[in-house]
Amino acid sequence: VVRLRLKCMCFSPKVVLELGKSERKIKVSSLQDGSLKLEEQQKHAYQFFNKQELYSNTRRVLDADRYPILLWWSPLTGETGRLGQCGPDVCFFTIQRTYQHNHMTKAFLFYGTDFNIDSLPIPRKRHHDWALFHEESPKNNYKLFHKPTITLFNHTATFSRHSHLPLTTQYLEGIEVIKSLRYMVPLQKKNSLRKGLAPLVYVQSDCDPPSDRDSYVRELMSYIQVDSYGECLHNRDLPQHLKNPASMDDGNFYRILAQYKFILAFENAVCEDYITEKLWRPLKLGVVPVYYGSPSIMDWLPSNKSAILVTRFSHPRELAHYIKALDTNDQEYEAYLEWKMKGAISNQRLLAAIQERKWGVQDITQDNYIDVFECMVCNRVWENIRRHEKGLSPRRWNAQVNHLSCPKPEAFLFSSPNIRWTSLQEMWIPSFEQSKKEAQALRQLVERNMNFTAQEFWTLVFKEEPR
Repeated sequence: VVRLRLKCMCFSPKVVLELGKSERKIKVSSLQDGSLKLEEQQKHAYQFFNKQELYSNTRRVLDADRYPILLWWSPLTGETGRLGQCGPDVCFFTIQRTYQHNHMTKAFLFYGTDFNIDSLPIPRKRHHDWALFHEESPKNNYKLFHKPTITLFNHTATFSRHSHLPLTTQYLEGIEVIKSLRYMVPLQKKNSLRKGLAPLVYVQSDCDPPSDRDSYVRELMSYIQVDSYGECLHNRDLPQHLKNPASMDDGNFYRILAQYKFILAFENAVCEDYITEKLWRPLKLGVVPVYYGSPSIMDWLPSNKSAILVTRFSHPRELAHYIKALDTNDQEYEAYLEWKMKGAISNQRLLAAIQERKWGVQDITQDNYIDVFECMVCNRVWENIRRHEKGLSPRRWNAQVNHLSCPKPEAFLFSSPNIRWTSLQEMWIPSFEQSKKEAQALRQLVERNMNFTAQEFWTLVFKEEPR
């Protein structure tokens, strides 16, 4: 079986948040006769390289009972079967649910966005580990973000620094990318361009998410000019050839954004360590991000003065006043770009995170984070196999609450009661509250360790609480 890896620069709603980039694989099928059929998972992709062929007959390999089986219950990779080399260990990875009751099946892998209650690998045996890969925000699956659900898993790969495989820097290719001056527009030219451009630019087409960012930007627009190119609060058009969402990482699109002094970098959810291209893109381009999102963002910025934090202003009016002051004071404005001009990253946590991570972003010379997640689980499964051979009890890994946790969505304090009835009140807050009940119901049914129906689940969710 050939271990194939595909590095992709394209859009995938399964693995990529909004308009981010990702790395994907190629499906390997027809393994039993040794032939390979390659099915394209994405339209645009780089060439990839092959790993050493391990075995040509999958059936013989599995009959030998030599390799533990890791089953993708949520088929993220799309691979029907493959042997993967993980350092000294080898595991068989598959999406075929026919392996559920195979005595060599040791772990079930779940992709968070596709995790649902319709069908779970139950009954769960003592040696069955559950592993969760979820790099996305809570809007994709709120019930995962509560203690009763997240603690069902043994192994985690999430955006949280506390998870077993932290993906906090998943949108940052490397330190050199944000140090680069490739797209930097000199301040003198930016000042000249201000005659036709607003000081601030906003580019969002995912409108009214849990962070309620559009409410804030709408209010901000009352006090300062904002050019909005996306579908949300749209007031300015992109050139025709850049209107396709696939153009968000086009060099020409970058050059348009790089002309601005400030970019409104608002995440779609407010969670510790949930940081997307919203932050890294302006830092790459030499534009000052006006950031709203992760409360712990200071732990990840390249320097103490590289972004303007929305939470430090009590009202959009104050933020507008501050940006106007910077817009007319070159020295104060350039203080936010000093780190980039000098190529000096003072944040040791950020430097260490990039240096120590075992995966790359759009780098064909490195494993991608899905590979590393698979191998983390494979290595841990093998560790317990060896412990068993020595007569030792198995080591247990368990997810903690802080491996995936986001607070209840909240309206901005400046919002008046009359205008707070937005998507936040209509959808996201009720969704969050119901997801807590869903998490509790799921926990109860999984602990029962018997198959259950959707009707049983929803009956528990909407069960009247005793008065």
